[in-house]
Order: sequence, then structure tokens, then C-alpha cells
Amino acid sequence: MNIRESELPGIGYKFEIITKNQDKLVIVIHDDGRREIYHFDADDYDEVVSSSTFNDSESRQIAGILGGMAYKPKDLETIDFAFDDVIIEWYKVEPNAPAVNKTIGEIDIRNNFGVTVIAIKKKKTKKSHNPGPDTVIEVGDTLVISGERSQLKELISKLLSNKERMI
Repeated sequence: MNIRESELPGIGYKFEIITKNQDKLVIVIHDDGRREIYHFDADDYDEVVSSSTFNDSESRQIAGILGGMAYKPKDLETIDFAFDDVIIEWYKVEPNAPAVNKTIGEIDIRNNFGVTVIAIKKKKTKKSHNPGPDTVIEVGDTLVISGERSQLKELISKLLSNKERMI
């Protein structure tokens, strides 16, 4: 995805986006909080096909939906959401991973990796919960973890993924 941004003096900011599929979108964020989204014709990037305007509250709700905060597609195994250097990622524990059948406290994830386990969606339930140190990590559990990208990558490669699949 390619994103170009530019200031619109007296109006706000403009983001021009060309997606991986070559769709062109323009998002204008007005100084008063309004957002406008324009979708362009695939054959003529100068021709607007559709547009929508949202207030600040609507924009934030849509951002949450697009970002996976309201619903995470079942086929998607990982998602990350960035706050500067801090990332929140969902990761499904693989069979034969070193962390399987161990507790969060036993592994001491926070001290050993600098990563916080925010929630776990157990394979057998639809609910996520706030895990404590006694929570056992099982195959198929989806961990919601937070930390810096390098810390998450290290935790995933060393404890949550199947070493046989690592190259």
C-alpha cells in the first residue's frame, strides 16, 4: 500500500492511498473533525466513484471496525495495532509450541520477553478473559499480547510457534 499525505492549509490534512489491489482512496481530515472518504474509478484515478462524510465519533467507530476491534475474521491469525513502538497482536498458539501446557507465570513472559498478555481466547470458549499467572496456555488458544515488535517476534518464535515450521 502506498500512502501520500499532504497538508491542506485552512482545511486539514489529505491522505491519498493506493492499495495493493490498485484501488485509489482519498481521506480528508478536516480541522473541525469531519472526515471525507473518496473512492476513485480503477480505470481513471481522476474520476470519483463514491464519497462519504463522517463526523469524529463515526470516524472513530469505523476505524475500530476496520482495525479489528469489533470483530476479528476467523481466518486471520495475527493482527497488529500500533501505538508508536507498542504493538498489540493476536497470535494463535501452534501445536507442539514450547509454551503449550505451561502457565503464564511459569514462563514469566513479562520479565523474560517484556511482553504483556492482555487476554486469551481459549479454543473451547467464545469468551476472552484477562489471564493471571496461573492461566495455562493450550494449543489453539489465541493470545492478545502487547509489546515492542521485536519482543513479540521473539516470544512468538521461541514459545508460541511450532519449531518444526520455523525455517
